[in-house]
Amino acid sequence: MTNIRKSHPLMKIINSSFIDLPAPSNISSWWNFGSLLGICLALQIMTGLFLAMHYTSDTATAFNSVTHICRDVNYGWILRYLHANGASMFFICLYLHVGRGLYYGSYL
Repeated sequence: MTNIRKSHPLMKIINSSFIDLPAPSNISSWWNFGSLLGICLALQIMTGLFLAMHYTSDTATAFNSVTHICRDVNYGWILRYLHANGASMFFICLYLHVGRGLYYGSYL
């Protein structure tokens, strides 16, 4: 029986791109923070766009628009908290990414 991961055309592309990707043996988990930064940035952009669709920046109605997002918009509360916590996660990953670069001397 053949392995579907290596025989199916679409699965073969995924397999060669993610699973059987050749990587150096000295690489550690510290090298993941660059891609995590990209994921956090994409999450911030997506949630920010969806939140901006319902937010009004007028001083009289800004608080009411936030309560509208949390209470009336479907899954608006989770978008708001993903956006807020995603910003913190972005900076944690950023500091760890820069710290890793300084520690390993990647800036040279």
